[in-house]
Amino acid sequence: MGNYYADSDKFGDEAASPLVEAFHSAVKNLVRERFAASGKDWAAFVFDDAQDLITAQDFAAIDRRMLDLGHRYAWSAQVSVAERPDAYQPAQGLNEDLSNFSFEHAEAVVAAADAQGWAQCGIGDNVVPFDEMLTGTARYVRSSAMVLDYLTRGVPPGTIAIIDDSGGTLTAPILEQFAGVLCAGGTVRSHLGILTREYGIPCFMNAKLSGIREGDTVRMETTARAKTAEAYQQGREMSARVWRLAT
Repeated sequence: MGNYYADSDKFGDEAASPLVEAFHSAVKNLVRERFAASGKDWAAFVFDDAQDLITAQDFAAIDRRMLDLGHRYAWSAQVSVAERPDAYQPAQGLNEDLSNFSFEHAEAVVAAADAQGWAQCGIGDNVVPFDEMLTGTARYVRSSAMVLDYLTRGVPPGTIAIIDDSGGTLTAPILEQFAGVLCAGGTVRSHLGILTREYGIPCFMNAKLSGIREGDTVRMETTARAKTAEAYQQGREMSARVWRLAT
């Protein structure tokens, strides 16, 4: 058990945050305790009894302990904050008014506009390389009400959807109508990354953006290399750039 976690580099060398480290440690301790108490070898414990010896209630208890200690999760899906405001860090833009909203990521790479008026406003992890860069209109899609509206009226041509749900469930009904996607969470192996790859839609995951407003003209460096599993494990940047047309 201990050797597995010590030798495995599946999850990279460092935890994403102290909260992630605390949660993982609590889960590992739970597994160690139940494994030791079972009296079984590892294979029998995992394949025969683990689903009975470790329950959803156990994970809920860990979650509760984290919250009681004052931890709050960083959200990736807006619905998480709406449904469990006590468990997540506060989020911007929970209402439908996007007139003055933009993601403002502290790690966004920004630069002044060039001679053509293009200003770098962020980076992201490219899911699949394309032959040409993509230019389109930025539109935030952040709630089921917005998705329903687009289902009713149709998604405007050339829409580059900016979303925070890396799972892909929220936008699945209209995903194939997007020209491109910028997602503030997840990795290229997240559900949304898989879906956009299958649909042939340019997509940046883990997008760190700043200054993009609803209706801005944006450009994605879709010609950049796709980020690899090794790059995630080693914490190595393989970022594709995002620009907006300054006005």
